[in-house]
Amino acid sequence: MGLKWDQAEEIAEVLAENHPGLDPLHVRFVDLRQWIIDLDEFGDDKAGSSEGKLEAIQMAWKELYDESESAD
Repeated sequence: MGLKWDQAEEIAEVLAENHPGLDPLHVRFVDLRQWIIDLDEFGDDKAGSSEGKLEAIQMAWKELYDESESAD
């Protein structure tokens, strides 16, 4: 089955695990899209991304990043 573009929180969790300590606001959308497509857990149409979906994923990842930074 795999992760879909609209599963922002789930994708963000995997990205946070794969890129610990990286502020997602420093990641270009081009790179973010490629990282998502390259995930073993990803199972959606590669062409199905949009700026809105990438932004939702980035913001979900940012929430996780902020939580981890405040816990340190």
